[in-house]
Amino acid sequence: MTHQLFLGDPAAVAGAVAGGVLVLEGDEGRHAATVVRVRPGERYLVADGAGRGVLCEAEQVERTRVSGRVIEVTDEPAPTPRLVLVQALAKGDRDEQAIEAATELGVDEVVPWQAERSVVVWRGERAAKSLAKWAAVVARATKQSRRLRMPLTSSVADLPALVSRVQAATLTVVLHEDASEPLARVDLPGEGDVLVVVGPEGGISPRELDTLVAAGGRPVRLGATILRSSSAGPAALAVINATTRWR
Repeated sequence: MTHQLFLGDPAAVAGAVAGGVLVLEGDEGRHAATVVRVRPGERYLVADGAGRGVLCEAEQVERTRVSGRVIEVTDEPAPTPRLVLVQALAKGDRDEQAIEAATELGVDEVVPWQAERSVVVWRGERAAKSLAKWAAVVARATKQSRRLRMPLTSSVADLPALVSRVQAATLTVVLHEDASEPLARVDLPGEGDVLVVVGPEGGISPRELDTLVAAGGRPVRLGATILRSSSAGPAALAVINATTRWR
């Protein structure tokens, strides 16, 4: 069984050395002590979210903090290629389901996209709250999947901002039901950013598709069935992983 993982203070994790003591406090310390109920002698992992993981053995457990002896420090290299999910805002919690599963599948960045056909609109205070909720979803999924690297949650992008990302990426695949090229047959790069663009419930508009293709995007399909906005992105990431990271 893998050890429970918590997200620690990056500076404290960076300074951790075998034989030393690492203190987990704040919200994560409280969660470890009162929710997970870590006990003295129990081992657990503390990550900085940027690739460093510290295996600790609890020595002292208080209400809002856990002090642990450092057993081992691991530095995990950044995986390649870098996977970016551009997820159109969707009603209900379908976009949150998508980024949760994408995090479990190893995505490196999630970008909320305000697509033309998105029913949900992020503006002002709602945008800030919604973005914070996305970040919380990603953090929980990072811990659940025992990842040492937490995906970046970017600010909401409109079409011009997305075009800039497409132009800078090594490869951009745009999931579209009318595409003739299967994603499984696309030659994938070993390095650089690979963007996966997923539209909202109503699909990507013709204007958006033409604009993304002109910027370098490549329309692809996953199969014969139509997937929901909550499952299309994770399915595409699984296909990409199968020929890159999981080999």
